[in-house]
Amino acid sequence: MVSTPERGSSPADRPESLADLLGGRRGAVDATLPPVAFAVGWLVGGHSLWAGVGAAVVTGAALAGWRLRRGDRPRSVLVGLLAVCVAALVALRTGRAEDFFLVQLLSNAASALAWVVSIAVRWPLLGVVVGVALGQRSRWRRDPALLRAYGRGSWVWAATYVLRVLVFLPLWLGGQVVALTVARVALTWPLVATALAVSWVVVRRSLPAGHPGLRHPVVPAVAVAAER
Repeated sequence: MVSTPERGSSPADRPESLADLLGGRRGAVDATLPPVAFAVGWLVGGHSLWAGVGAAVVTGAALAGWRLRRGDRPRSVLVGLLAVCVAALVALRTGRAEDFFLVQLLSNAASALAWVVSIAVRWPLLGVVVGVALGQRSRWRRDPALLRAYGRGSWVWAATYVLRVLVFLPLWLGGQVVALTVARVALTWPLVATALAVSWVVVRRSLPAGHPGLRHPVVPAVAVAAER
């Protein structure tokens, strides 16, 4: 026997797309603006690191202020601003404009590893993120169908980080600041939007017919009894 959701759920309880649940595209768009400002400032300033860094930090601070006024969570806003400041400090420290993108390169390599490991240990990060967004904690993990679906969907996100590393690394090694900026834009919000759509399709198609969806994990009765 398995526990099933109660009948008569309202339309608001029906599962949204991953884009609805995670809202990733808006943050991804914001993440591209400081790097673009850095490249513009660097070029206009005659390849001046200080001009590029100044433009990036001012843009990041302006975005942070706008997000706070809109009521976004202070922690996520400040993390975004901190990332810009760290990237700026690294570039100033090394004196190399391409090193403004080094933090992004390293974070993508670390993220690719984290997503792959999460799948291997059967704690796929897509399930963790969606579970937190839905307030399910780890209940989704006790549904074998959801666990398998989130594992397959997580491979889509792991692939996006691997793709970024494969593109960013040779550009960084070659000191291609403008190309790095273009790649950062091209592989941020368009790639996030694509990953949201593709992973949603993968997850939905991985669920068996009749499964109630992400909001309603089908937990075996034995597991339900153990929770009580």
